[in-house]
Amino acid sequence: MSMKTADAAESLAVAHANRRAHERVTATFDVRFQEPQDAARALRAYSLNLSAGGLCLRTRRSYDVGSRVRLQMTVSGEDFDLEGIISWVRDDAEAIGVRFVGVSEADQGRLQRVVSSFKR
Repeated sequence: MSMKTADAAESLAVAHANRRAHERVTATFDVRFQEPQDAARALRAYSLNLSAGGLCLRTRRSYDVGSRVRLQMTVSGEDFDLEGIISWVRDDAEAIGVRFVGVSEADQGRLQRVVSSFKR
């Protein structure tokens, strides 16, 4: 098994385990994101839903599961600059799931508050 395949398999396993670990809410907002290998080009997408552990993005480009991305977004007045790993790609390639990685304790708390604000 190649390293990339092993990383993708691990990412899928973690994403599946996290699926119930974080409550997901419908939330639509703009997201700028970049792939490390193409850091000079920021892409735009919008979210379909959000949890404290990740989000679903609507995009027209195809991405590989396991790819790292940097995300910049403003949600409910809170600015976030986060890193994530693409954990799944929908077959029609118009949506991707991104799992947040390396989130600080402060950002994790802010994410949880933002998610809670969508439930009110």
